[in-house]
Amino acid sequence: MAETIITITILLISSLPLIIIGISQYKSKKPVGFWSGQKPPEADRIRDIAAYNKKHGIMWILFGLGIPVSFFAGMPLGEEWSCIFMIIECVGGIIGMMIYHAHLDKVYLIK
Repeated sequence: MAETIITITILLISSLPLIIIGISQYKSKKPVGFWSGQKPPEADRIRDIAAYNKKHGIMWILFGLGIPVSFFAGMPLGEEWSCIFMIIECVGGIIGMMIYHAHLDKVYLIK
């Protein structure tokens, strides 16, 4: 039982920065970036900055929430399944975010 409580605490602390990034991007008035170290696109290159930012923000919020949710989803099946679900969420979530970011660039960036 103690291991579960410690794990849940660590998961919540770990996923909180991802959710905060999402909220920050959702509310941002300036264009947001996705990759670490990469400058966001210039404002005049984006068709709808608010929509672009909101969709990026929602993407990060869902990724952050998905980590503890995947753990809880696996708990009835056992600790091993919780770990498997979290690995799937993390790896699949990152790949999904990369694909979705590329899609958002295609939709919102002016060429």
